Amino acid sequence: MTELKPPYLAFDPASRRLRLDPHEPAFFQNPYEAYAFLHGASNAFFWEEFGFWCFGGFDDVNRLLRDRRFGRQNPAGIPDSRGIGQDRAHLSAFDGIEANSMLELEPPVHTRLRTLVNRAFVSRQVERLRPRVEALANELIDRFEPGRVDLLPAFAAPLPITIIAEMLGVPVDMGPQLLDWSHRIVAMYMHGRTRETEDTANRAARDFSDFLRGYVAERRKRPGEDLLSLLIGAQEDGQKLSEDELVSSAILLLNAGHEATVHQTGNAVRSILAQGGDPRRFFASPEATAATVEECLRFDAPLHMFTRYAYQEVEAGPGIIVQPGETIGLLLGMANRDPTAFAEPLAFRPDRADQKNVSFGAGIHFCIGAPLARLELQVSLKTLFDRLPQLHLAEQPRFRDTYHFHGLETLAVHF
Repeated sequence: MTELKPPYLAFDPASRRLRLDPHEPAFFQNPYEAYAFLHGASNAFFWEEFGFWCFGGFDDVNRLLRDRRFGRQNPAGIPDSRGIGQDRAHLSAFDGIEANSMLELEPPVHTRLRTLVNRAFVSRQVERLRPRVEALANELIDRFEPGRVDLLPAFAAPLPITIIAEMLGVPVDMGPQLLDWSHRIVAMYMHGRTRETEDTANRAARDFSDFLRGYVAERRKRPGEDLLSLLIGAQEDGQKLSEDELVSSAILLLNAGHEATVHQTGNAVRSILAQGGDPRRFFASPEATAATVEECLRFDAPLHMFTRYAYQEVEAGPGIIVQPGETIGLLLGMANRDPTAFAEPLAFRPDRADQKNVSFGAGIHFCIGAPLARLELQVSLKTLFDRLPQLHLAEQPRFRDTYHFHGLETLAVHF
């Protein structure tokens, strides 16, 4: 059955053109209403406000994430929605980080960087962090003020930033500053950014880089068991990371190591509480816990749009030809609710037989921190609901006006 068209969007089925302001509150509070309509109308459409073709079908998103004819580097240098090709002298520090970030690079440079970083990352054996994550989750819960707490600053945010800071070997008490720098840098990827956003992000990138360069210099003299030391020592065929690559990789790991996990933690708690009953039933065994986390990732993902550039003329979908340098948008949150890929896509069902999602991406840019994020979510959510099974919302949580990064403003709960 075709869903009713929400009043805040306009869609022309003949041209497949969509008019939908991503800052419309009814949309960013519940994008799934629009997604349900679009699944019935067209899984591919030209989103006027962004100025490029978007894809929201699960198979299309999965396919296009893996299609090597698309990538993250703009091959044509033409101006686009992210400002590539425009005057960017005021973004020199930000661009310096992006120029060496494996998220923004393609093979062969991406392959070398990812191999080196992954070697150091895996060598920490993420599973060994499970006891530390559990201890930290309990510590944070112990600090809750009796009766009511906002879980985002008290639990969801400090847990992943503490873990990634400890892994990298930077001071944990720098956590709030690292978060501030990260938020300012990540704001560059939002729709409708301003010159003030750009200036602030560039300052944050410069300060973040300077901070990390100081720690890199220290670790070169006195290596430890931390990830920064391992990144310095990592080699592949005699090649090492340059200092610029080291700094960019550390910033990427810090940003990615908490940004999405914070949003996913908040979204997951909200989703679980909406089911009613005893939340502990979702965490009765390690298998049940893992399945619950996967369903949380599918049901309300923290990242809803991932963009890529065409490297050649490509038919991205039936009748949709994109030219070199043009952007496409892959709608991860929409793909995760595709009725052709999931039975009862709008239902929260951790026991579903068709469990899958594209929340961590796919292909060569699949999230390098996915194993850590999964472990943190499994441990933190189980610990939270085991300790506080009577947890309930103190007020209806609202989502932030940041469509790309789908996360809550606050998550006030009683317990």
